[in-house]
Amino acid sequence: MTLSPAVRHLVRWIALGYIGVLVAVPVGLILWRTLSPGVGEFFASISTPAAISALQLSLLVVAIVVPLNVLFGVPTALVLARNKFRGKSVLQAAIDLPFAVSPVVVGVALILLWGSAGLFGFVENDLGLKIIFGFPGIVLASIFVTVPFVIREVEPVLHELGTDQEEAAATLGAQWWQTFWRITLPSIRWGLTYGIVLTVARTLGEFGAVLMVAANLPGESQTLTLLVADRYSRANEYGAYALSTLLMTVAVLVLVVQVILDGRRSGAASQ
Repeated sequence: MTLSPAVRHLVRWIALGYIGVLVAVPVGLILWRTLSPGVGEFFASISTPAAISALQLSLLVVAIVVPLNVLFGVPTALVLARNKFRGKSVLQAAIDLPFAVSPVVVGVALILLWGSAGLFGFVENDLGLKIIFGFPGIVLASIFVTVPFVIREVEPVLHELGTDQEEAAATLGAQWWQTFWRITLPSIRWGLTYGIVLTVARTLGEFGAVLMVAANLPGESQTLTLLVADRYSRANEYGAYALSTLLMTVAVLVLVVQVILDGRRSGAASQ
């Protein structure tokens, strides 16, 4: 069905208006509230000891979550792309579970598992390792909500590549690790990088799951998103706006990286 030019323009303006009302207007309002007192006030608000500590904690969580997701995500993608086995559909559904489940539910589930009265409560009660309301709980919650990204970006690339090059390398006597490092890994680099970028963005922006399992103590267990909520609840609205602008800046940088990666991946695929 071919639409007339007038209908196409109408649909285009409706789409732009929809995006503007839901995205552009709220973001623009936060930016205006943040920058209206001046850039100096903005930098003063995001450079307080609490803000710096929250940023450091968020970056530390990213530094732990990303390597773990890569370490387990790439082998999982290889298993899903290269093998057929009973229960594969169940594993696929489990991987996509964080997309469907509310992060708050994730936090409650972690409490039921790792809390002092939970299924694995002996870890805290007998071994003295505090998971819930400690730093490990924040890491576990962040890992859970970011599990799908690396797997879902790498698996389609592996399907597209096929197994011809890997089988040829095996025929020539290459060991499995040589095949992985010299053939498989270079071939999936763009998908893997894309998955890492998405993981970083989601880890920095996660709120619900982290809120349930963190003690939310300033300077100890308070991430950037938790500090935004804390400042707003304490009537420090400008401080919340400033940190929100900082998080939005990170999100914009992530989008720029995504666009660059998309361009490079498309260029590599066309060669």
